[in-house]
Amino acid sequence: MVNPMNILQLKSLWDKFRDNHPKFPMFLSALQNNGIKEGTIIDITITEPNGEKIQSNLKITASDMELFEQLKNISQNT
Repeated sequence: MVNPMNILQLKSLWDKFRDNHPKFPMFLSALQNNGIKEGTIIDITITEPNGEKIQSNLKITASDMELFEQLKNISQNT
């Protein structure tokens, strides 16, 4: 069972993250509006302060889609 206090803390941290990075939630919203489909490839690049890059990608699976749906349901209920 999920501790409601943990959810409230997570929401508070998300609100702060959203305030610090306002374009990221808009990016997520665009993804939601356009939809992520099974088979979509997400490519991620992290650039460290010293310029070093770390890259990875992932291909969305059916179980990933189930996770996204559950997260969406949780976010709509808080």
